[in-house]
Amino acid sequence: MTENARETPDRPPAPREPAPRTPAPGAASEPGPRPEPLRFFGTTWLAHDGGYGARRAAVGLGSLLCAAAGAFVLKFAYEGIALADVGGLVNILLVVMFTLCTAMAFARTWQGFTRRPDPEAQQSLRGLLAIGFLGTLLAHAVRCLSEAPGESLARREYEEARRRYEKRRAKGGPKPGAKGRGKPKRR
Repeated sequence: MTENARETPDRPPAPREPAPRTPAPGAASEPGPRPEPLRFFGTTWLAHDGGYGARRAAVGLGSLLCAAAGAFVLKFAYEGIALADVGGLVNILLVVMFTLCTAMAFARTWQGFTRRPDPEAQQSLRGLLAIGFLGTLLAHAVRCLSEAPGESLARREYEEARRRYEKRRAKGGPKPGAKGRGKPKRR
């Protein structure tokens, strides 16, 4: 017998398997649809557990810090343009362009929290959203004050999927993923 295999009378042997955990709502052991994980939050938005509040605060604060750093960089860019003495019209156009792009990026991001954006429209506005990155960051920071960004959309879709799943189960129809049920094939 080795030193590690001996049991001492005052200390019980260490368990070999971890204690079983209670699965969270929507976990893999539960049948039916699974919740969509959100960036930085995973599926903690479902039951507001696993440090959900701290994550929301961290994402909001991180977005604000990134927006402040971005504004600082834009300030240096503007000062560089001003030093080049390109003219008052160019300076005004630059400020107006960044202001409009920031406002439009904020609006697009805010709408994306409540409904799925059109992929083609999102692709075509990619440059505008990049220029207006401050709006995107500020939208995330403001949204974190009430919920995880995108939580209401994910919750609505998840609850709808659960409702449809429960309705199918109550009717006794074919279960998702079950084979051999349903209409027989015609020959």
